[in-house]
Amino acid sequence: MSCIPAKSNQAIVVAAVTVVLLFTAGHSRAAEVTISKADGKAVVKIDGELFAEYVFEGHAKPILYPIIGPTGVAMTRHYPMKEGVDNEALDHPHQKSLWYTHDDVNGVQFWAEYPRREGQQFGRIVQAEIEVEGNEIKAKNDWVAPDGKIVCSDSRIVTFGTTPAGRYIDFQITLQASHGDVTFGDNKEGTMGIRTHPLLRLQNDERRGNHTAKGSAINSEGVEGKEIWGKRAKWVDYWGPINEKVVGIAIFDHPSNPRHPTWWHARYYGLVTANPFGAHAFEKKPEGTGDMRIPSGESVMFRYRFLFHIGDVKQANIEGEYESFAKTD
Repeated sequence: MSCIPAKSNQAIVVAAVTVVLLFTAGHSRAAEVTISKADGKAVVKIDGELFAEYVFEGHAKPILYPIIGPTGVAMTRHYPMKEGVDNEALDHPHQKSLWYTHDDVNGVQFWAEYPRREGQQFGRIVQAEIEVEGNEIKAKNDWVAPDGKIVCSDSRIVTFGTTPAGRYIDFQITLQASHGDVTFGDNKEGTMGIRTHPLLRLQNDERRGNHTAKGSAINSEGVEGKEIWGKRAKWVDYWGPINEKVVGIAIFDHPSNPRHPTWWHARYYGLVTANPFGAHAFEKKPEGTGDMRIPSGESVMFRYRFLFHIGDVKQANIEGEYESFAKTD
């Protein structure tokens, strides 16, 4: 194990660590996961090929980008990290690949990053330290208001591996009331999010640059397409053909999570977030119904899995994959 402060300027220093996992794709073989630290990020490879990068500098929050699926294609939108990519809609630049944040934390906005009106300001999630251990990245972060005061903190463990269906990222986050009481407010703009590859969209948006959408979506309750927005479910799955191969992204809400099954802020344009704090927007309940107050010194933990899979929801056995994840401690 090694630990470096967030603002370290060291280049690649720490030797990659290796873990052997079981992977089945017609037969069993060992899949090797390695993680190496570089300047401002940690690079994750599977069997020597790039899987993902955990980027903790250069943005208003840590993000995972790029993320390469089991067929070798990028599974999330490149914009705004990389511009000029054909078929990518140029909207919501704060929706950066894969991330965790929320729009109302003690009244501070952490979701958006770019002002729509003069004087509008946003908070930042600033990494304090990072460790690499086995197939895991362990990090601590401070949620900092525009005036520089720390609103709260988090500790997260991001784990990488393979299953019979493809590659996964497990994201465990513990929200800590480290600087007094903290309330995650009832707001639809949050929290555990991903912006998918544009071909997994459910609908075109030519005005913003997207001319081809081929995606399908369903949740664990059998609700399909755009209707999954605002519904509670154990999981959601988006899939479609990319480079003539059907691939998908399933997101799982662990049964130990508070307010499981969660609500899903899942849009036709490829934004998919698990949001346990948005009861007012999703179900038209009284304002504040979804507030979650964490008393000073206490914490709340959430666990999610992102499964980047081959095939559609049935071919990838998403229900079975979810049940396996649900049994993990």
